[in-house]
Amino acid sequence: MVKRFMITAFMMKFLMVKPRVLLLLPLLFGALFGTHQARADEARRIISLAPHITEMLFAIGAGDQVIAVDNASDYPPAATALPKVANYRSLNMEQILALQPDLIVAWGNAQQQMVQPLEQLGITVFYSAPDTFAALGDELQQLGELTGHSPQAATVVADYQRQLDEIEREYRDAGPVTVFYQIARTPLMSANDSTWMGQAVKLCGGVNIMADSPAPYPPLNAEQVLAQDPQVILADEHEDLQHWRQWPALQAVAHGHLLTIDADRLHRFTPRTPGGIRQLCRQLDKARAYQ
Repeated sequence: MVKRFMITAFMMKFLMVKPRVLLLLPLLFGALFGTHQARADEARRIISLAPHITEMLFAIGAGDQVIAVDNASDYPPAATALPKVANYRSLNMEQILALQPDLIVAWGNAQQQMVQPLEQLGITVFYSAPDTFAALGDELQQLGELTGHSPQAATVVADYQRQLDEIEREYRDAGPVTVFYQIARTPLMSANDSTWMGQAVKLCGGVNIMADSPAPYPPLNAEQVLAQDPQVILADEHEDLQHWRQWPALQAVAHGHLLTIDADRLHRFTPRTPGGIRQLCRQLDKARAYQ
């Protein structure tokens, strides 16, 4: 099963250009001289290069303007019927140019290098890089302006913020629960509090044992986790948690708190993320019952 993480360090490092130059000449000249390019705030032919971007565009009402997506974009269901022009390693430059987009929405620094040739051809590129709850709201508004859906975006942002506020009020005085958030099993990897996963744990009243790590997604070994003895260990699949059972004295194991989260909602930073956070909070509530 493909992990649906938005972790720039190991998800998007690719640039693969198909070299049918003669066939592409009309498209290249069209891009260079703006024959098909609309103004950015009137974008009508949009290509999304990451799953969270696709979700955001559909959420604000711009789904009908999306003409292609990456291979991992599987929500909403309508997105699965669109042409696929990228995967986690490569872009299909020939297909992208043939589709004549007037806006490409790419994933921050992770895709900047591979998308630069398209920018040099004059195609407008917006880089998505939300790293806090507030930044996601701001980005939804920006996408609303770019696509002509500002009112819809404002409605989505208001609902998104309302859900976050409700969670914050509910868990403001919740008892602390120590948490190890397992991003990956091999190699073992976690998340610090600068990531939205770490922020979600904190919002739920959790205490992330890797909160202060200098790396956003620190690699570590089992001994480091054992030394901290967290009350809860989280991962997105049950199979990724079973190796902890070899240490039955670990609090999370002894109390049956090897728990899963909804990766589709939590690892993709979108308007659905509050639902993933609420599910995470409910998981931490299970550990609070032992306090």
